[in-house]
Amino acid sequence: MDNFTLSGQIVDVVAGRVYPGIIEIEDGIIKSITEDPGVIGPLIMPGLIDAHVHIESSMLVPSEFARLAVVHGTTTVVADPHEIANVMGTEGVRFMIDNGKKVPFNFYFGAPSCVPATSFETSGAVLGPNEVDEILSWPEIRYLSEMMNFPGVLNDDADVIAKLASAKKYNKPVDGHAPGLKGDSAARYANAGITTDHECFTIDEALDKINHGIKILIREGSAARNFDELIPLISHHPKMVMFCSDDKHPDELVNGHINVLVKRAITAGYNFMDIIRACTLIPTGHYNLDICLLQKGDKADFILVDNAEDFNITATYIAGSLVAENGVSLIESVPVVPINKFNPVMPSLDDISVEAGEGTLKVIKAINGQLVTSTLKLKAKTEAGFAVSDLERDILKLVVVNRYNPAKPAIGFVTGFNLKRGAIASTVAHDSHNIIAVGSDDQLILNAIELVIKNTGGISLYATDEYNCLSLPVAGLMSTDDGYAVAGKYQLINRAVQNAGSDLDAPFMTLSFMSLLVIPELKLSDKGLFDSTTFSYTNLFD
Repeated sequence: MDNFTLSGQIVDVVAGRVYPGIIEIEDGIIKSITEDPGVIGPLIMPGLIDAHVHIESSMLVPSEFARLAVVHGTTTVVADPHEIANVMGTEGVRFMIDNGKKVPFNFYFGAPSCVPATSFETSGAVLGPNEVDEILSWPEIRYLSEMMNFPGVLNDDADVIAKLASAKKYNKPVDGHAPGLKGDSAARYANAGITTDHECFTIDEALDKINHGIKILIREGSAARNFDELIPLISHHPKMVMFCSDDKHPDELVNGHINVLVKRAITAGYNFMDIIRACTLIPTGHYNLDICLLQKGDKADFILVDNAEDFNITATYIAGSLVAENGVSLIESVPVVPINKFNPVMPSLDDISVEAGEGTLKVIKAINGQLVTSTLKLKAKTEAGFAVSDLERDILKLVVVNRYNPAKPAIGFVTGFNLKRGAIASTVAHDSHNIIAVGSDDQLILNAIELVIKNTGGISLYATDEYNCLSLPVAGLMSTDDGYAVAGKYQLINRAVQNAGSDLDAPFMTLSFMSLLVIPELKLSDKGLFDSTTFSYTNLFD
């Protein structure tokens, strides 16, 4: 750790001004800051913060996530280890914390509040009030992760209330997750202690929640993209807005992170200081983070930026050490020993056959760039008395296989994937991460499932003329490989899926949310077709 000085235009997010000056760093701490009108040089500003992210969705362990993120000026993430917790429980949360400590980066983890997210799916673990209380007591845990069970909050569910009470006991904030909630229900949600929401997809919903004291995290990830709709909030409610990615696939993380949102907001003409505060000052204060805001005595985490218009990040420092320069990460990879829970039974053709029923077929409508789905009621294509995929109308069979215990698979149908000659499968399937697959015919679906089973987890494509699998041996969610290599392989598989007909921007990310029961409207768990509007199972034929 070197002692040195830097000269440039200092972005003081606390005072709300930019001024020329010199920063002196000693033993990783900002020793002094001197204003000097004669100084020229780059912008010096606090490192960027992602205010809500599931690192597991990058398919990288925390240490590799950090290697890629620092290139884009990210020095800190507020991370919810909900995904690995659904597979591995407390052991998974500890794995994320321990791996993150092996690299120079600021990981602030939360205690997953909803494991499993619902009782309508099979998960690998259960975190009840006692387990959540224990995790909240750990010093590395800064908050209670997104309370997805908002019906439980509104209906005073005993376990939910106990978890909220634990967060209050440890004086740690509670993240929210309540898509579509407004009015009196949103007020009751906020009064229960919920402080944020990242699920707003209309500005009216966001404004309603802000009026009830809930901060809005503007999300731009690989599947859900709400930036364009919500960014006007920063003009009138700058103290109530933060930026987050939520879920970021590896190929997109190679190209950018929170810096992309900053650039877009600058280009759109919003106030520079409000933009920078949304990814520095606001999350730091909200989550009580002990990180750098470019004040004397702070840990020396900061970035150098060429100018406020182009916002090209030329260097990233953490604790006074240079960790990225001119687009190159200087963090070294660390060895990883996988943990996993994986005991599926390979289904047969008979297992995924669906006898045609009376009435219309309920079809999940996937929407590009959104987590929400809608419900269509369509006439099923049938062959020999069985409902089958209909390529002409893009109605494809969807299969979910229990990865933890032997069980019959659940079957549904979905539109929006548009696969013409192949199938894809994944063990990244929110929230319980069972095996999910979709495809143009039954045999290809089984072939894709078999690939991920042979790799003890992963994402796969099995087309008529090629097949490939990205192995994810860490809980079936993350790779042990170099992050850039993972991103390259993911990109190859993603491109192959699009060559097989899909026009989705992120087909694997979209697939992973087809089993997310807490997001409306129609989804498929390993136990059956689920209607989130009634919060109950529903029949395939109606």
